[in-house]
Amino acid sequence: MASDTKETIKVKTRFPAIPGTKPSIRNAQLLISTGILSLDDIIGGGLPIGSILLIEEDKYGLYAKTALKYFMAEGVVTSQPILVASQDVQPSLFVSELPAVINDPDLYTKTVNNVDEQMKIAWRYQNMKVIDSSPMASQIFGHYYDLTKPMQQDLLEHADIKQWHENNLQWQNNIFENTAYTDLLHTVEETLRNEQYLISETTDKRKILRIIIHSLGSRLWLSDTEESSNRDLLKFLYCFRGLLRNSYAVGVITVPINNFDNTNVIERIEHMSDIAVRLESFAGSAKETNPLFKDYHGLLHIEKLSALNTLAPRCTEFRDLAFKLRRKKFIIEVLHLPPEFEDTAQREQDEPIISSTGCMSGSHKNMLEF
Repeated sequence: MASDTKETIKVKTRFPAIPGTKPSIRNAQLLISTGILSLDDIIGGGLPIGSILLIEEDKYGLYAKTALKYFMAEGVVTSQPILVASQDVQPSLFVSELPAVINDPDLYTKTVNNVDEQMKIAWRYQNMKVIDSSPMASQIFGHYYDLTKPMQQDLLEHADIKQWHENNLQWQNNIFENTAYTDLLHTVEETLRNEQYLISETTDKRKILRIIIHSLGSRLWLSDTEESSNRDLLKFLYCFRGLLRNSYAVGVITVPINNFDNTNVIERIEHMSDIAVRLESFAGSAKETNPLFKDYHGLLHIEKLSALNTLAPRCTEFRDLAFKLRRKKFIIEVLHLPPEFEDTAQREQDEPIISSTGCMSGSHKNMLEF
């Protein structure tokens, strides 16, 4: 009886040795990194295999593109194949703008810590936990990147990157009114089947396919009417999710939610996804000039977390998250209000002292006494 129990434990703790993956400590779900280590920590350790990450784009789409570049760069470094699709931007531009991986994470960590030590945080936030974006020393999962340098050429030469654009449409049928959805769905299906990413396939060396779809549902994906455009988008997501559920692949999709007037469509898109985050940029809004947000470029809203292999989705410890794009890195952290003691001291210096007259001579009070 004891030997059977030991064998059962061995079976449960045996995970496939796939590069760039790790098992979740919560539900043993196999995970891959988004490339942004702080985002991995927020969503539960990483992206589960067979899931969809929805990134609701900021107003101008700048930060959503940055997140996609991190996701692609992580695939290049871990030798995971990539399928990138876009109609708004040539996929080759994403490849040419991938950030360089930092081979010395200790130097990166020291730089971040030195900056944090110089920052003065208000006393009421000193005991608040900040998201730890440093990888565990006992395992390699996720990397650091330098946005000011291009990806190393030797890594790009060995990368398996497949690109899709509307100029190469081959498939047409009556399922979608916009044939671009049909062609992209067939491209994904053929890639999963021909390169043995399906769960039913048996292969000695298993890899994870990273699928990136940029600005899905934008103006270039429109049909004749708004109703047909929304119907095509939701139908595509439903079919796309079905393909991912039966394969060793992960999809990251960005959607320009500002283009949708119907909020019900956005809610259904989030429902089709497993994890949904929204990027709220301060650019062009009143928050851009608000001194409370002077250290950040936008807010990160958690709309949905994965519930795969669990009875209930994971709850994040903090909901007040913000992001900032520095010269070399993209950072997500808990939102901290600026310190108040400097402003208070300045107000005390600037506050005029009203001199009194009469029987109040020599007193510093502002009210007259009789």
